[in-house]
Amino acid sequence: MLPSTTRATALLGGVLLAALTGCGTPAPKTSSDATTEAAAPARPEHVTPPAPPGLAGMPPVLDPANVYAADAAGKLSPVVKGFPSRVYVPNTNSNTVTVIDPATYKVIETIPVGRQPQHVVPSWDLKTLWVNNDLGDSLTPIDPATGKAGKTVAVSDPYNLYFTPNGKYAIVMASMDRQLVFRDAHTMKTAKAVPVSCAGVNHADFSADGRYFIVSCEFSGELLKVDTAGMKVVGQQKLPFKGAMPQDVKLSPDGSTFYIADMMANGMWVLDGKKFTTPKLLPTGKGCHGLYVSRNAKEMYISNRGEGSISVFDFADKKLAKKWHLPGGGSPDMGGVSADGKVLWLTGRYNAEVYAIDTTSGKQLARIPVGKGPHGLAVYPQPGRYSLGHTGVFR
Repeated sequence: MLPSTTRATALLGGVLLAALTGCGTPAPKTSSDATTEAAAPARPEHVTPPAPPGLAGMPPVLDPANVYAADAAGKLSPVVKGFPSRVYVPNTNSNTVTVIDPATYKVIETIPVGRQPQHVVPSWDLKTLWVNNDLGDSLTPIDPATGKAGKTVAVSDPYNLYFTPNGKYAIVMASMDRQLVFRDAHTMKTAKAVPVSCAGVNHADFSADGRYFIVSCEFSGELLKVDTAGMKVVGQQKLPFKGAMPQDVKLSPDGSTFYIADMMANGMWVLDGKKFTTPKLLPTGKGCHGLYVSRNAKEMYISNRGEGSISVFDFADKKLAKKWHLPGGGSPDMGGVSADGKVLWLTGRYNAEVYAIDTTSGKQLARIPVGKGPHGLAVYPQPGRYSLGHTGVFR
């Protein structure tokens, strides 16, 4: 028998050996162990990609896969829920706005405005409709809650009107002045006038993150890319079609592509806005003019003013799905989609009329006489959190 001191030392050594065996350095791996470990794939962690950072102050994007997620049927903002449903039609050659009740297809009022009204534009905060009196050098506000016109505001050459996605500025498309004029969104006081070298700035749409927008130049057949926060032109290109006359601009639901209607090229240009490379032309019909996204963001309605038809573009398939022809022809121009998505409203630019078209069948529901030269009508209210301008581009 070992002395007590020696036994204690031996016992302690055994405990330490056991501890080292269980928790210490593992035994060297065999080749089979290494093969098994290499064959077992590591489990990737599921990480939701963050939404791209947007223009400072812009409401966050609801769904990166669909910039029109807030525009679905029935998604009316609390701001507009008490407003009566109306169709406001600016009659360019009559200097009036015709007001239609969409439930009855009847004209209920005619409002005198300034000279040559071109578009009726919902404000960013959804509370005002601005009538763009181009040759009258003024904006006429209409209260959509009452339908009453307010005091005109002096603004030079307001052919069209847009709003930055953060609601800070209104952007006047001053076509004849050859300027993009950034103004306070409420007072309309000039913040910065940006001269442009192209002719006929008229329509635009913003990138998904709001950091830039694409502008069509009707009379010189060009496109501009404009830095929103910097308020400066950062890109310019001539369209590859002799006599090109670009019109309406619209962003795809996934934010990857801009579509630009061209009434002389008889189709729409397909543009990568981020790269701003040369776009490709997709033929749609004679006099391609206005572009309107369906409430489910699966289709886009394209007015072909020169042939009295509406082409329907499928976003998923990236091709035309069908074409509707107005009975007896017509000149479908600008307009919008009803709040429930069931009716497409378009002006008949050269026929002094307005068309109501069923978005399921393409059937003409009504043809309503209005003033001379009806142009950018606004269907109001529409779903959406805020307005980017024109006849109602909502996000």
